[in-house]
Parts: sequence; structure tokens; C-alpha cells
Amino acid sequence: MARSQETFSKKENQKNKQKKRQEKLMRKQERKSTPKESGLESMMAYVDEFGRITSEPTDPKRKIEVDAEDIEIGIPKREDAEEDAPLQGRVSFYNASKGYGFIKDLVNQDNIFVHVSGIIDDIIENDKVTFDRVKGPKGWTAVNVKKTA
Repeated sequence: MARSQETFSKKENQKNKQKKRQEKLMRKQERKSTPKESGLESMMAYVDEFGRITSEPTDPKRKIEVDAEDIEIGIPKREDAEEDAPLQGRVSFYNASKGYGFIKDLVNQDNIFVHVSGIIDDIIENDKVTFDRVKGPKGWTAVNVKKTA
């Protein structure tokens, strides 16, 4: 008869499985022996003044009253005085047959899209212009484009 092929790794695997079973049984017995806390107090959590979650209630002396009307939700709109004044720029590209082009802002060197519907005077490339900019679906768009001398 042939001997069973019990290799070292098979023996080690069996030992590890047996060890895991014993550890699982120990944990199960520990859970059964400790009493369960099923009251409301065991489920309560408190938040301190720094936003951390704690198991103890916070000190009522440190409580800060906040007026609900002072809370701003969202980002307030920027109110720039320079938005009212027309911007200056130079036409970097304009295709009259397709009706669009780009204006390079002289202050911050941004390229701003311009459509024929936003043009007041006829323009060609390298013309100096004044314009207002509005936020379009894909970025800034120049409107009220006028040629300057």
C-alpha cells in the first residue's frame, strides 16, 4: 500500500485552518459572555465644537448661538466695478464668411470668442476694439463689439 501524500504545506494549511476555527470559536464565546447594550444611550453620538464625533455630550457653556439669517449658502456673486466699463482688445482672428472670430484682451491676454450677432461695427483682423464680455455656454463671449480709432 502506498502512503498518503501528506506534504509539509498540507500539514501547515491544516494547522492554520484549525487555528482559525479556534479563534472564531473564542470570539463567539466572548460575544455571548458580554452583555449587549441595546439602549438609546449606546447609540448616541455627539459632535463637539470642532466637528469631531464623540461619545460624550459637549459642554453647554461652549455652545455658540448662530443666527440662521447670517448663514450664506452658495457663493456670493462678485461685484467688480471694472465689469461695467467696456474692455479693450485687438481682433486676433475673424472669418466674415462664417461669422465668428476671436478678440485678444489687451489687459489679461485672454482670447474671447466673438460672434457676428455681437458685433456693432464691421471688423477685420488686427482692429482695436472695445467690447463687453458675457458668460456663454462654453466660456466668455464678446458682445457690443465696436471698432476704435
